[in-house]
Amino acid sequence: MSKEFTYQDVAEHNTKKDMYLVVHDKVYDCGKFVDEHPGGEEVMLDVAGQDATEAFEDVGHSDEARETLDALLVGTLKRAPGDPTPKSPATNTSASNTKSDQVGTGIGVYAAILIGGVGAYFAYNYMQQQQAQQS
Repeated sequence: MSKEFTYQDVAEHNTKKDMYLVVHDKVYDCGKFVDEHPGGEEVMLDVAGQDATEAFEDVGHSDEARETLDALLVGTLKRAPGDPTPKSPATNTSASNTKSDQVGTGIGVYAAILIGGVGAYFAYNYMQQQQAQQS
């Protein structure tokens, strides 16, 4: 049977050699893995003893990383009133809206470049005609 940890239990494990992380309400003992982490120990120390779900998912870990995480599982998180809560899935919606805005901005930049190029072409032709008339 899986051991249950309170958020306070997890928070007490926040050093390089004794590090627990919470990802999707599961508790992982990452103290043995911190030196092997490809992203460096600093990123793990930033979330040591905390809910690292958002940080873990934001990076887009591979299936291999998720398997490594499974091997570090020590229990589940038992949330109590007043504990920090993970951010709601609504943040993913705003992230996709931001992505749409970026695409729209990218298209706008290309349109401005295209219009500027066409304007420069006609300006060049006009100036050539003016110069030919003066000669």
